[in-house]
Amino acid sequence: MSLDLLPSLDPADGEVATAELVVEDDVLVKLFALGPGGSFDPHVHDDCENVFHLLEGQVTVTQDDQEEVLEAPAVVHNARGVEHGARNESDDRALLTASLCPLP
Repeated sequence: MSLDLLPSLDPADGEVATAELVVEDDVLVKLFALGPGGSFDPHVHDDCENVFHLLEGQVTVTQDDQEEVLEAPAVVHNARGVEHGARNESDDRALLTASLCPLP
């Protein structure tokens, strides 16, 4: 899979665009492009690990009741059962992947 689709994901303010990069029996890698003000709500994966790879920009990552502002490049491990989410509070697009294994 080529990352040629990265430039084509250009969400408007407040929006999130997604693409599935890898879908196999035991792993899912999904790309999230967060426009300025874009976010995905905190949620939990009880049956799998989740790892964010921040490729471009800046996001505020939440884990349970903690928050941290990260700049690319960065990696965040979201352990099973930990509520997690991300939001883009900057004026530029942010790109991150979320890898889930094994698949939920």
